[in-house]
Amino acid sequence: MSWDIALILGIDGLANGAVYLLAGLGLVLIFSVTRVVFVPFGDVAAFAALTLAAFETGRTPPTIGLVLTLAAIAVGVEVVALVRRHEAARIPKAILCWGVLPAIPCLLAWLAARSGMPAAVQIVASVLLVVPISPLLARIVFQPIADASVLVLLIVSLALHFLLSGLGLLFFGPEGSRTQPLASGVLTLGDGFTVSAQVILMVGSAVVLSGLFFLVFERTVAGKALRATAVNRVGARLVGIRPARTAILAYGCASLLAGLIGVLIAPVTTMYYDSGFIIGLKAFVAAIIGGLVSYPITAIGAIAVGLVESFASFWSGALKDVIVFSLLIPVLMLRSFMSVHSEEEEDEVDQ
Repeated sequence: MSWDIALILGIDGLANGAVYLLAGLGLVLIFSVTRVVFVPFGDVAAFAALTLAAFETGRTPPTIGLVLTLAAIAVGVEVVALVRRHEAARIPKAILCWGVLPAIPCLLAWLAARSGMPAAVQIVASVLLVVPISPLLARIVFQPIADASVLVLLIVSLALHFLLSGLGLLFFGPEGSRTQPLASGVLTLGDGFTVSAQVILMVGSAVVLSGLFFLVFERTVAGKALRATAVNRVGARLVGIRPARTAILAYGCASLLAGLIGVLIAPVTTMYYDSGFIIGLKAFVAAIIGGLVSYPITAIGAIAVGLVESFASFWSGALKDVIVFSLLIPVLMLRSFMSVHSEEEEDEVDQ
């Protein structure tokens, strides 16, 4: 391998790592607040990419039907829960929150598709359209079992991914799509080495969004509420923070990140209804490196996953995924050796 090839693979790895970085941040955010390993994260990103592709071909995005279907189910679940708790007076507010608000981006996307809006408007509409998906799924599936064990939540999350894959096939069909590049042109470095503007956009977006992510968590009231819930759910409840509300906020933020990821990767790879699963798995490897709690270490792990994937594809394209997922073995072994096992945990295992 020459230095030129290594440099090309390194740039490609940084681009992949930028995507996994954003996805890993979303996974850590949801897990730290709700204890849910949100497996369908990649599916939301794939739906955003397919939505943008539908805009570019002049079609009304099928995502509108998907979001409205989830909104109708969420409204039904919330209304039933309120009736059981004898809180029927809150039904109009529930319809507004779970029915009307998710319908607003659907209306905007429908108008954008009908009137032939510019590409920038279509990109914004594609991202906004998928933002309600994760909160709606959380209300329908995870909120009723919020106190279940992490293992139960993981199993439900995995089942939810397969359900979303089926819905994706139903709404989007089996055909793959790829969009036009968001940025054209190349940057020429020394000795004739070039870097595409799309790669620069992906890496730059990851850096900027990570910085904004940090500022939101450190400087805003909502970010502090998320941090408090992640550190101590009981303590957060005692000071007036509602974990259910912060959980919905976490899902919304993660869904926004997934939408941005979908828009960024849509021009560089052909996306199918089930393409998001592998993206979510590789981001999960990065999140595991960060222990599902540390954002900086997750970011480092995401870059490492991207670089390993890039160089592994050069050595053996057929085994690149195997090599990437093999990173979990030494990481889990190291964490097992470093973690402190209490007697209470051992007693629970014996029982």
